[in-house]
Amino acid sequence: MIFQPEVETLARPELERLQRERLRDRFGVELESLPELPFATKADLRDAYPFGLLRVPLEECVRIHASSGTHGKATIVAYTRNDLDLWADCCARAVAAAGGGPGTVVHVAYGYGLFTGGLGLHYGAERLGCTVVPASGGNTPRQAQLLEDLSAEILCCTPSYALAIADHVSEPARLSLRAGIFGAEPWTEGLRESIEHALDLVAVDIYGLSEIVGPGVSSECVEGRAGAHVNEDHFLVEVVDPATGDPLGDGEVGELVFTTLTKEALPFLRYRTGDLASVMREPCACGRTFARMSRVVGRTDDMLIIRGVNVFPSEIERSLLAIPELAPHYRLLVERPGHLDELTVEAELREGEPGGERLQAFVEERLGRALGLTASVRLGPPGSVPRSEGKALRVIDTRGL
Repeated sequence: MIFQPEVETLARPELERLQRERLRDRFGVELESLPELPFATKADLRDAYPFGLLRVPLEECVRIHASSGTHGKATIVAYTRNDLDLWADCCARAVAAAGGGPGTVVHVAYGYGLFTGGLGLHYGAERLGCTVVPASGGNTPRQAQLLEDLSAEILCCTPSYALAIADHVSEPARLSLRAGIFGAEPWTEGLRESIEHALDLVAVDIYGLSEIVGPGVSSECVEGRAGAHVNEDHFLVEVVDPATGDPLGDGEVGELVFTTLTKEALPFLRYRTGDLASVMREPCACGRTFARMSRVVGRTDDMLIIRGVNVFPSEIERSLLAIPELAPHYRLLVERPGHLDELTVEAELREGEPGGERLQAFVEERLGRALGLTASVRLGPPGSVPRSEGKALRVIDTRGL
């Protein structure tokens, strides 16, 4: 199902004409001159905390959200009523792309509150005419029970929390789940396969960030699952070299940059996301004509430098999930007990797997080849790696403490 086919299937020339008009109306800027303009960054929001970047009076804003502030001062974002309407439309498109429609039971296990995840998909699913279960996060055994009792067909949560819920599902065949909409943290194809196997559903990716709107900036469709469709009538996407800021071509991995074309309260021109991905514009099997962005392969600020080697957590995840004896749960510990950095990978054995020194040596060898450095491995029993009810805390780096 396509929620708004009159826009989502626009011919590319018509879509670009719409973008030009909206860019000119919102910022007085021509599309051709965009690469020459300066970037906006999260630092701009923090420097203007809390409301210094608002472009409408605060009394016209009907909602406030905020980031967690994990990496510094929280960023505050505000929405007018029209902003909330466009956000609901974007999330409705995401639910429709996952196979939802009027009457579909949608279980939302993203957190509600200042975090944008829960409320965004909640109102998007309602806009589509779905029946929403606002479960939020926490009480994981009850989440599994509600999925079964209420016959939810679509599950919305972080990928790591989907696996935590799966730990409490004894018989996936008793669930009615057809699809899952997972995002808010990086995840790999291997993790997608683990979730699909554990919950017997089709897993699709949703992408967003609160500075741009929240979840629903882009989302995958169940037909293609070959990139998340960027809602280009609202968000103009660029990919740039993270070091130089120079534009990159389609298919090249770089930093995602977004310009908001319709937001009122907090519009951004060329906002640097810090997320690394590529963009493609070939037609999709589903009929949507929007550009598609690849899965986020890392962040410019989550790359670990260990003994001079650049290490992305996603590369470790890919290596671990390729080993059938291991469960899809892990944690990375980075320490400096002496003069050198040390990386320890805590992984978890699948139920019934004996582990042992031979498997540990094999995992260490596999990681060494993938990363180009030596990492220590600790293999624990099922359930030994802490579970998360929201965004997974994959990396504990104590070097700066």
